[in-house]
Amino acid sequence: FSKHGYHQTSISDIVQAAGIARGTFYLYFDSKQAIFHELLENLLHHLRTNIVGVDTSSKAPPIPLQLQQTVKRILETALENRALTQIIFREAIGIDEEMDQRLYTFYDNLHTFIDLSLQAGQRLNLIREMDTHVAARCVLGSIRGVIEHALFDETAAVDPDVLATAVLEFNLRG
Repeated sequence: FSKHGYHQTSISDIVQAAGIARGTFYLYFDSKQAIFHELLENLLHHLRTNIVGVDTSSKAPPIPLQLQQTVKRILETALENRALTQIIFREAIGIDEEMDQRLYTFYDNLHTFIDLSLQAGQRLNLIREMDTHVAARCVLGSIRGVIEHALFDETAAVDPDVLATAVLEFNLRG
């Protein structure tokens, strides 16, 4: 998929790259769509496991550090799975309704998580009053934009620590 893109990749390409027989492929997957769905779900699962709430207990690290580490883990996951993440950004939408729904649900859940986190930050007087629903879209968009730039611009700086700090600084302080 990373070499030819989703639409141009055939089952023959997949089995040749995997070094397996065509019959072996069909023991595990019904189609190239099925294997792509599996790859997508695996990446989304990794991304979901990296998104955690902040610990507000007195012994916890400072909240900005916790947030920076979460953004860093998301960036690292995307960069470690560069080829698949690129395909998801470029080609995944429109492959089929199920994939569209999976991506929509992932982004919608992420937006809801960010929105609720911003609301919690407001209750703790850590975040100023704002429309958290719109702000959550802005946060999500900034993270997606940084990931996309890091993936597709070969001259872009891709140090996850630097990128995560910049994303956090922008979203917390403007």
